[in-house]
Amino acid sequence: PLMTGVKAIDSMTPIGRGQRELIIGDRKIGKTSIAIDTIINQKDTGVICVYVAVGQKESTVAGVVETLRAHDAMKHTIVVVASSAYPAPMQYIAPYSGCTIAEHFMYTLGNPTLVIYDDLTKQAAAYRQISLLLRRPPGREAYPGDVFYLHSRLLERACKLADKWLIVASSTPENSTTATGVDGKSYDGPLGLKEAKETLAKMPGASNYKVHRVPTSGGSMTALPICETQEGEVSAYIPTNLISITDGQIYLEPSLFFGGIRPAVNVGISVSRVGYKAAHPAMKDVAKSLRLDLAAFRELESFAQLGMDLDPASQRQLDRGQRMVQLLIQPRYDPLPTADQVIAIFSGTRGFLDDLPVDCITKFEASLLKFVKGAHRDFYDKLTKELKFSDALEKQLADIIREYKKIFRQENGMEENVKT
Repeated sequence: PLMTGVKAIDSMTPIGRGQRELIIGDRKIGKTSIAIDTIINQKDTGVICVYVAVGQKESTVAGVVETLRAHDAMKHTIVVVASSAYPAPMQYIAPYSGCTIAEHFMYTLGNPTLVIYDDLTKQAAAYRQISLLLRRPPGREAYPGDVFYLHSRLLERACKLADKWLIVASSTPENSTTATGVDGKSYDGPLGLKEAKETLAKMPGASNYKVHRVPTSGGSMTALPICETQEGEVSAYIPTNLISITDGQIYLEPSLFFGGIRPAVNVGISVSRVGYKAAHPAMKDVAKSLRLDLAAFRELESFAQLGMDLDPASQRQLDRGQRMVQLLIQPRYDPLPTADQVIAIFSGTRGFLDDLPVDCITKFEASLLKFVKGAHRDFYDKLTKELKFSDALEKQLADIIREYKKIFRQENGMEENVKT
């Protein structure tokens, strides 16, 4: 998986390497912030990031670069700029240039890469301008007929390459980029690895050879295109084109943003077509019911606003939903490590927050993570390394949360409650 460091995304719409995930929403509601968080979160992962700014103000781009520099993220980031001051042909070509840079690292060096196109609505407008000047017949919304191809040929270049395996002499160094093995063949992907091992076992003098992974193979390019909507109009021409090309979308809603829920991810419309196949096992365990629970909570919330009486089960669901919404709120430019996200979401989905006041959730989460990293460092290191729950590890985490909850109640003068 490619972790963004944003709880609301990594838990409900996980992104896999080589995937194309659209970030869509109105202007000024945090689309670029999610992209920057993702870049910052790739600091120690070896992912090369390319940020393409199309049609943005130069002051905005300078602010983005300054933020990346402040978080020490420029070491693994390349910024391609075609600002609003640039002519339309430059804005049209910039995303392709950024994509080519990422392809160099993917194909030549075998690096995982991330490309952010901010944003493709501006590129489409620049292309429309060029086409109208060239007297090409305008179509829907005055865009030329091939505007779908404009974006599909860009986004279809995102992919995950297979690892390449060779049978080589035992003395071959790990960083060797030799093209063929001793049997004159190369083996691709997981099935190729299995075949290479079987072939090696049958070879005479097998102990003198080994299966070697070509270090320049197995690269990937993940694309995060950004698309701006007008007043939440997702059914406009360019947004629908991009939704149909990409492997899922993260939809940001203005009403959530202005209600203080940031990142303002609408869980009902947001989807990853790869699903939990792209998530770590621990995240899959703790968050599998989260999307449905939050979607049900949104329905219940609008129902409760009518002043209707709710049965106890619905009231419990409403209370837990309010706490989960608080738990997913996160300041921008502060991506969380995966283990921290797993601990926080575990405490919410397993009901440990149900008897805490809603306004204490953020404080409890921050101090719980601090407590786990301090008093239970061995557990934290093990979870960070494995990112997989065994029954014993799950029980240990539940005990740690119960232990800290008592301390938190005492520190904040709350009465002890039997419920956990």
